[in-house]
Amino acid sequence: MTAPHGFSVSRYAPERGTLAKLAARDSVLRRLDWPILLSALALSGIGSLLVWSATRGRTELNNGDPYYFLFRHMLNTGIGLALMIGTIWLGHRTLRGAVPILYGLSIVLILAVLTPLGATINGAHAWIVVGGGFSLQPSEFVKITIILVMAMLLAAKVDAGDQLHPDHRTVAKALALAALPMGIVMLMPDLGSVMVMAVIVLGVLLASGASNRWVLGLIGAGVLGAVLVTALGMLDEYQINRFAAFANPDLDPAGVGYNTNQARIAIGSGGLLGAGLFKGSQTTGQFVPEQQTDFVFTVAGEELGFVGAGLILVLLGVILWRSCRIARETTELYGTIVTAGIIAWFAFQSFENIGMTLGIMPVAGLPLPFVSYGGSSMFAVWVAIGLLQSIRVQRPMTA
Repeated sequence: MTAPHGFSVSRYAPERGTLAKLAARDSVLRRLDWPILLSALALSGIGSLLVWSATRGRTELNNGDPYYFLFRHMLNTGIGLALMIGTIWLGHRTLRGAVPILYGLSIVLILAVLTPLGATINGAHAWIVVGGGFSLQPSEFVKITIILVMAMLLAAKVDAGDQLHPDHRTVAKALALAALPMGIVMLMPDLGSVMVMAVIVLGVLLASGASNRWVLGLIGAGVLGAVLVTALGMLDEYQINRFAAFANPDLDPAGVGYNTNQARIAIGSGGLLGAGLFKGSQTTGQFVPEQQTDFVFTVAGEELGFVGAGLILVLLGVILWRSCRIARETTELYGTIVTAGIIAWFAFQSFENIGMTLGIMPVAGLPLPFVSYGGSSMFAVWVAIGLLQSIRVQRPMTA
């Protein structure tokens, strides 16, 4: 059969159009985990409003521009989305081959913090000021590096079919590689980030199928390490005071216990529906310190009430639930371990951040994923979302 103008049908008929390709069952868009993506976008959107509410009246911080932090938070989210797309495009398997380079770069960056390039912000010497009002917190990216380097080692022989579970020598190597950056971060000292990294390591070991003796040994080493760090005086005074205030909420309510007490007042005053966006007395009165970063959940509790704060918890829960599904459905141990590390990271950091505003966890200076203001933390969590999506997209298609 001949088409008009002498062209054959096969040549005349166009290939599938762009929209058809995107709608195809095997397209990247169709294979993305949309509940995770939409939940993360919703959290970042809610975070933009909360950050705006917490900072629009802070002239000493926003240089007289009430939209300063709002625009920067949205910019950080946009950059984070670009990093997620880049991660999906590269793929977690491609990044697997680049892990040694990423690990070395992470070590260089956190070592740079201990040099004159490092800066102290909010009591932690954990930042590198890059100019233009921007700063970098390398420890946020170390979380990703630890997940990737441990997954690469622990899954190598298992995915190759040489072993059913990682052997003791491989586990020891993986723990040693994780311990190096954690030790450097502890020297800053950035205790909150080290706590998250420790939970990540534990989650990775559990997912890898390593012997339970390693898991129990790691827990014991963590307890012993906490005792030694305290006994050797490696913690700064402000960190010790935070734990003291957690143990005794009535200790110095105008001093070390001020942050937690004001946070609980803000959340408690919100009731069911809250005072309304921009109408919270604790927020507008600037009673809660660092309300755009570590204590952003207090803005939700006061101005959006139980319903708004509960929505944040639901969205975080959706991300964790869908991540667990990705971990269960992937056919390679490497993908399972990476997903488990991200789950442990998001779950613990969210619990710690929200818990410290409620007074059930010590103040540790950790941001609420996707919601708190901060470039480094926003970039890191969106790269993690990119890894999750890559693992889902690159899994084998089922009939």
